[in-house]
Amino acid sequence: MFGLVKGLSVTLKNMTKPKVTYRYPDEPLKMPERFRGIQYFDPEKCIVCNQCVRICPTDCISLTGKKNPDPDQKGKVIDTFDINFEICILCDLCTEVCPTEAVVMTNNFELATYSRDNLYKDRQWLEENNTNVRQENTRHPLPKKRTGAKKG
Repeated sequence: MFGLVKGLSVTLKNMTKPKVTYRYPDEPLKMPERFRGIQYFDPEKCIVCNQCVRICPTDCISLTGKKNPDPDQKGKVIDTFDINFEICILCDLCTEVCPTEAVVMTNNFELATYSRDNLYKDRQWLEENNTNVRQENTRHPLPKKRTGAKKG
């Protein structure tokens, strides 16, 4: 009998406390500023340097480029950019090393699917994933340019 009263007292105490759960599907969760979500890819900024591919610890990124069709332009143009989210650990290394910030993190995290084949995302899908892009994407942003007269 004492155990029943003790259990009811715990239940009644917790009923008066504020709720700690969220109504998740109905109300979106607010993520922290440096949350590492799904990547966004901007092919216009990509210079096909392959640094994101080389630094990836799980080898889930594949990037190919081809010679620029315009003979007056230097460098390569992007051909394919794919990420296999089945093995991606969202470590943020690919965004940290990208010199042009063509790969940036977003606050999106919903990748639930019924098939593992749907976790292989291509360039078009990553380019369309442009909602909730993080404002700050580098740990050490470049210093701002100074304006004014030169000394000397």
